[in-house]
Amino acid sequence: MKTGGQLIVDALEANGTDRIYCVPGESYLAVLDALHDSPIRTIVCRQEGGAAMMADCHGRLTGKPGICFVTRGPGATNASAGIHIAMQDSVPVILFIGQVASHAKQREAFQEVDYVRFFGGIAKWVVEIDDAARIPEFVTRAFAVATSGRPGPVVISLPEDMLTSLAEAPAALPHTPVETRPGEAELDALEKLLGKAKRPFVILGGTRWDAAAVARMRTIAEAWSLPVGCSFRRQMLFDHLHPNYAGDVGIGINPKLATAIKQADLVLLIGGRMGEMPSSDYTLLKSPYPDQLLVHVHADASELGRVYRPTLAINASPSAFVEAFAGRKPAATSVWADETPKLHAAYLDWSTPPESGPGAVQMGPIMNYLEKMLPDDAILTNGAGNYATWVHRFHRSRRFATQAAPTSGSMGYGTPAAVAAKELFPERDVIAFAGDGCFLMNGQEFATAVQYDLPIIVVVVNNGIYGTIRMHQEREYPGRVVATDLKNPDFAALARAYGGHGEIVEKTADFAPAFERARASGKPSIVEIRLDPEAITPTRTMTQIRDRT
Repeated sequence: MKTGGQLIVDALEANGTDRIYCVPGESYLAVLDALHDSPIRTIVCRQEGGAAMMADCHGRLTGKPGICFVTRGPGATNASAGIHIAMQDSVPVILFIGQVASHAKQREAFQEVDYVRFFGGIAKWVVEIDDAARIPEFVTRAFAVATSGRPGPVVISLPEDMLTSLAEAPAALPHTPVETRPGEAELDALEKLLGKAKRPFVILGGTRWDAAAVARMRTIAEAWSLPVGCSFRRQMLFDHLHPNYAGDVGIGINPKLATAIKQADLVLLIGGRMGEMPSSDYTLLKSPYPDQLLVHVHADASELGRVYRPTLAINASPSAFVEAFAGRKPAATSVWADETPKLHAAYLDWSTPPESGPGAVQMGPIMNYLEKMLPDDAILTNGAGNYATWVHRFHRSRRFATQAAPTSGSMGYGTPAAVAAKELFPERDVIAFAGDGCFLMNGQEFATAVQYDLPIIVVVVNNGIYGTIRMHQEREYPGRVVATDLKNPDFAALARAYGGHGEIVEKTADFAPAFERARASGKPSIVEIRLDPEAITPTRTMTQIRDRT
């Protein structure tokens, strides 16, 4: 006989959980008590949204479910931001929520929420446990659901009496991973389509990749002379300096790359859903009937034909697909072999940052410095905002598991993600990028970095505005500014108040020595860049946007 809390921890251990992210609450004290004697590492966070985003980063970088525990009511609703990210980004996460005791349900008891209804539209599966003896069953099933097909978040509601009551239950066994592999007929059909294509293009996206799959994809691209692009915020899926890399297929796409995709006669989409952002609002590939022949490879059959009607649908995970197709070789040299290097050259030109711009701080030289200084395995994280354009366009990713950024465009992600990334990979450099508005949405997780001695570096690009919204505002309603100005703290002083290291950059030349001091401090650090709000994009000023010039 064991308590429900102990059964949950036993099931987590059986499924290979090595760490959890949480904000403690009285609604799941029995689980916390069981964790006291468990080898599972417990990372206590400062707000449930940050904890859920840490769990998302864990799932994103490892492929294994990130585990998060929060308390009922406001704890759960705070965590919903991270669950929405995991759902749109296809990341395996399991969120455990304390719930009111069974006898108090349906009475609007203290902090009661119907989680099945609340999370129903933003989670892959939501369940409330009503029999403690079934806890091993439900937890193991949660791992299977979160990782199979299109990965995503699972939410488990835990009534308090389910955690404190004693129950006899079978010992939990680990879930059985489910793999979807392509058939020989589909591989034969793809080989014929590629053999006939004059202007093929490959787009990589989604999850369920690993380092071996990325390496096999490189082999396929080389054998078939294929140009390869990575969808929005999936840049770590292909080496950007490889001669077959053509650029990222996302917001602010290189016009030459957009033209190449639109003029392609065959698009091979592997792993991704090609949603609104990477498809440029469904214009690169028209929905529901693309102009190009479309071969769509996805691990979840329900995604095949959901938005686009594919010429050939292959129900397989990216890793299984590239493993199966890597042995196929073209019968002759591709007619596209001469064009692929041209697209790579266009990418290199597009990803070379400008040296000048408005104000005393120039982001172009700063990005050049970081590209030369950071090792290939450095992990870069960010949330959302115009500042992220500098990272996505000008950082040339070289290795898998080096990027954590939400395709859902959620602000406040970079700092908690950096904490999780550094906790997972303490030997690697972890750099978080955040705007001033973005940082203050989950900046309190900097305290978590200090608590666990995780020397992340947060680069806060401070322009005193909600930049993306101001840009749209100035374009659509020029001169009518409202609700986008910000009065910010001294971020460097804030870092020191938390117990970290802080730097302020007010001239371009200040950045390199400030960054090196932050790195040498051995502490969690904030490097605040005070950027002129005119420098709203790499190529246009706010005045140019306002004046439509």
